[in-house]
Amino acid sequence: MPRPTQEEIDAEIVDRASALFARHGYRHTSVQQIADAVGYSKAGLLHRFPGKEAIHQAAVRSALERSEDLVARLTDVPAGPDRDRVLVETLVDNALRHPGTSAFLYALSDPGSPGEPPPEVRRAGLALADVFGVDPEQPDPGRLVRMIVVAIGIHHAAESAASRGRQHEWRGHIVATALAALGSG
Repeated sequence: MPRPTQEEIDAEIVDRASALFARHGYRHTSVQQIADAVGYSKAGLLHRFPGKEAIHQAAVRSALERSEDLVARLTDVPAGPDRDRVLVETLVDNALRHPGTSAFLYALSDPGSPGEPPPEVRRAGLALADVFGVDPEQPDPGRLVRMIVVAIGIHHAAESAASRGRQHEWRGHIVATALAALGSG
């Protein structure tokens, strides 16, 4: 089995840190907690990242890059069942591969979170709503609720699948359920 690259190691650190930031918030997540989560000493982690702020910035960048990539993949796909399928499959695959980043992006954009999300996260959320076919100025309540249920459902189902080691086994079920919730099943 080939050794992971430096980029893969950093991505794993960022994903695990993202999960901690999502669960505990920035202020209540320590460098030691992150080091413990990835199996590094605190000094070893600080050798890779200069501090908690750098890890947090990398987490925000990673979440936004995944979101922007998703939006870019779907801009040429016409609205409807085909777009819904690509959207749901991509969201599920991202959530299964990067559960921490998925949780972090969800936590950053959660309207129930204290404070306003960073502007770039708000823009990413608006772009994602557009891909879902939801107009933020005049949302169709039915479609908006379905979008919220699907986004939250994918996040929690993928997290549950990952914690049980059932990512491959549950993927099809998560996709089918999300498509049904959107009315595209």
